[in-house]
Amino acid sequence: MRKLDNKAQGSNLLMLMILMMLMLFIMPTLGPILGYYFGLALEPVIGFSGQFPVLTLLFAGMLVVTLSSLLTNFFTDWKRMGESQETSKAFQKEITKARKEGNTNRVNKLMKMQPEMMKKQTEASSGMMKPMVFLIIFIWPIFMWLRVFLTNLPHHYFTAPWANQVSFFSYPFLWQAWLWLYLIFSMVVGQVIRQGLKYISWSDWWKNIKAKIRPSPNR
Repeated sequence: MRKLDNKAQGSNLLMLMILMMLMLFIMPTLGPILGYYFGLALEPVIGFSGQFPVLTLLFAGMLVVTLSSLLTNFFTDWKRMGESQETSKAFQKEITKARKEGNTNRVNKLMKMQPEMMKKQTEASSGMMKPMVFLIIFIWPIFMWLRVFLTNLPHHYFTAPWANQVSFFSYPFLWQAWLWLYLIFSMVVGQVIRQGLKYISWSDWWKNIKAKIRPSPNR
């Protein structure tokens, strides 16, 4: 059991190191190059000849969110994660109750169980980290392309309810306006897509497909 735990921890550490290398050393150099080639494919599809940049941001957000949601859904066992969350809630409820009652013996017993609870939570959520490598490789170039695409537009403004002209590159708060638009679109569309995929992942249909793509080691 300890060997399996060490192996899981080593795998997570390796994944984290790969992510850090991608973000700090590889993607800042490779990202703009990939962004150029991504643009060759994306601009004819969602560029709209530069006439509707807000729609371009919307569809770019939909593309990224759909891709990230599909990968996360594939690697994450939502049922196991749900069970882990419910168990954690029950555990916290019990330990809070024991502390209020001053039941020191009960608190000590529960505290001894806490490392095992944390391990199960980590195992349940570990699948969400695996697609991050693929996402960075795809998401970063799309951001690079969006910035270049918006910079090269003949006009850098869009209409908002509070102003006739808002620059894509203005700073309403911390980030540039185009990033806020992208974030809002992604949050709204992403919530719908993620919830839909989560419900699908509970079905036997999805479990059968997942089993065919990723057969268990016992087969």
